[in-house]
Amino acid sequence: MTTLLGRRCLVQEAAALRDGTDDPVAAAARTCDRIDAVDPQVRAFLPEEGRRTRLLAAAHRQAAGAPDPTARPALHGVPVGIKDIVHVDGLPTRAGSALPPEVLGGAQATVVNRLCAAGALIAGKTVTAEFAVTAPGPTRNPHHLAHTPGGSSSGSAAAVAAGMVPLAIGTQTVGSMIRPAAYCGVVGFKPSYGRIPVDGVIPNAVGLDTLGCYATDVAGVALAAAVLLDGWAEPPADDGAPRPVLGIPAGPYLERAGDEALAAFDEQAELLRAAGYTVHEVPVMDDFEQIVDQLFTMNRYEVARAHADWFARYGDRYRPETTAAIRQGQAIAAADHAAARTRRTAFRERLAADGAAAGVEVWIAPSATGPAPADLTTTGSSIMCLPWSNAGLPALSLPAGRAANGLPLGLQLVGGSGADEALLKGAAGIERALRGAGTGAPAAPALNG
Repeated sequence: MTTLLGRRCLVQEAAALRDGTDDPVAAAARTCDRIDAVDPQVRAFLPEEGRRTRLLAAAHRQAAGAPDPTARPALHGVPVGIKDIVHVDGLPTRAGSALPPEVLGGAQATVVNRLCAAGALIAGKTVTAEFAVTAPGPTRNPHHLAHTPGGSSSGSAAAVAAGMVPLAIGTQTVGSMIRPAAYCGVVGFKPSYGRIPVDGVIPNAVGLDTLGCYATDVAGVALAAAVLLDGWAEPPADDGAPRPVLGIPAGPYLERAGDEALAAFDEQAELLRAAGYTVHEVPVMDDFEQIVDQLFTMNRYEVARAHADWFARYGDRYRPETTAAIRQGQAIAAADHAAARTRRTAFRERLAADGAAAGVEVWIAPSATGPAPADLTTTGSSIMCLPWSNAGLPALSLPAGRAANGLPLGLQLVGGSGADEALLKGAAGIERALRGAGTGAPAAPALNG
């Protein structure tokens, strides 16, 4: 019986493709074979007639166009899944909806252009919740098919967890990358707001939308980040810098996590202290309910404006969850939205000041309220991601232990605004510490080569 879990290490696969011990045609065939084997159950990719023919042809072109191993780009021949709100030339964008694809079409996204320039092969479109809001798509969690993979970047996270691709692109407005990473037991990275251009991406809420990526480890998302992020500055390989000071955001925010998530988080914090990290508890966000209200005022207002034309023409084709979000946004006045943006700025400044006063360089928190719910009608709660997305901060989810039912849990790391490189460098050390303690990534069979 084919296991639904698999691990394709991006760094290893990319290195083998660059040095010639692997080749793009073999990687493309391996990807198609794996999709054929497991996606009928996981349903992470949109069905595509002729995928194998298209992908193998692209692989042959990539191989022929880069014959010199010393000149091959970073992602030469690497198959990548792309969330289906991101435009890709030659592939329709449906955004998990029943709207006509030609209505939703547009120029290929910059993020896809950057992947292609780095030599990547587009394996296909991955499933999203409808318009990246809350109505779930058909994707299932490869750890247990009765459980949600999270959302809205459900297909991208599940595709990496199932070993269909070593890299996938998603987006986050509130919790759409970090939560699926935790539920599916992979590494998910949401950069600082604005560090990857979002042109060519169907918007959810333009003041919050952020592109990101999934891989099986921190090194993989760092390799992708170097290709995707504006102004990437490669950190020194080993500069002897001290470990980052970690901060626990004590107070009503942290109390929103479930008992199992909090127990695992307490254990992880103690493991990091034992590994030599300084961990401070810092009281923050005592007005958390107001922060939640402020974000959803912004979010719903912007969702309604993004869909004003489509909803007026095709409102009967929208699913109830998306319709409700749009209707809520239509009832929000422009002045209330402007006030929410002002409150968001004040929150961001206050959070930065609280962290600086305590010497915090990286915040740590549960990635989700608990393991993936046994419910395919929901994508789970985004509450543990909400304040960090609101502040536009870079965030990363590391696999960190398992719940009592065997499903993965995640540890969320949050850096300073624009300090994505420092966050990823620090995350690599935390990943090593957790794995050394036996609470790192859940085991999955390696599928490279």
